[in-house]
Amino acid sequence: MQPDLEFSLDAVIVAVTNDEPRVLTVPGPQGHAALPSGPLDRVEHPTLERGIRAWVSAQTQLHLGYVEQLYTFGDRNRALSGTGADVRVVSTAYLALVREQHTASELGAQWRPWYAHLPWEDWRKGRPVLIDQALAPALRAWAGRDRVRAERLTLCFGDDGAPWDPERCLERYELLWEAGLVDEAGSGNATAPGTGRPMAFDHRRMLATALGRLRGKLKYRPVVFELLPEFFTLSQLQRVVEALAGNRLHTQNFRRLVEQGGLVERSGGQDHGTGGRPAALFRFRREVLRERPAPGVHLPRAW
Repeated sequence: MQPDLEFSLDAVIVAVTNDEPRVLTVPGPQGHAALPSGPLDRVEHPTLERGIRAWVSAQTQLHLGYVEQLYTFGDRNRALSGTGADVRVVSTAYLALVREQHTASELGAQWRPWYAHLPWEDWRKGRPVLIDQALAPALRAWAGRDRVRAERLTLCFGDDGAPWDPERCLERYELLWEAGLVDEAGSGNATAPGTGRPMAFDHRRMLATALGRLRGKLKYRPVVFELLPEFFTLSQLQRVVEALAGNRLHTQNFRRLVEQGGLVERSGGQDHGTGGRPAALFRFRREVLRERPAPGVHLPRAW
């Protein structure tokens, strides 16, 4: 007998505030944070996107701007709370970029630090200590003599001197899940605080998927400007890019590439709140969308 299908919509809503990437959550079961979500109403929701916008507005009082479809999650046995074992739930997730604003706190909506859920992804102060102290040893023990597992560990976490690939966010989370090292795996072996705060259902997997997508997209689409005010300094732009990329960037090279690439233009204004010499204010130069096929931000790392 084929299981019944249910369709849900989920939103990964991202903002960068005080140089920290944050995700908007709502209360989930067992006290865990969850992503705004709800079932697809075939009558009330003429499109999937209008459906997720409606659910986000109802649960957080936030009206979304930039939205793109992220991924469809439909693995077997991912039944959500309130569904029976004979129901297969297919979820279409969306990625939304906003500037943080007031939400319906009385409904439990809350902005949370992104890296609190994926702490191994933040390399802005260098390779996180938790990787070598907790995660890598546990993963090596899990891999044992299995060559395929060992290769995945090397590729995902830069083990044995291999380079770190910031876009492998989902692969890293899935490796930790398979090894039973995150709370969502249900193995009881989670190694807090190294594995971060759990989320309801498979929403942390969605979060990892969104981070990998966003990091990759920085290089070929000017999505970062959705997270900035109309006028900004180059330092502000760099810090937002660093927050998303999880890495420090070489300041001089970054500024040169941004200006020479035609991504920004001077607004004529200055920011006098820097505590020193006033900094020039810039704005996104929209003409670049017609001039270049892939107008993204290059990421010259500081290390």
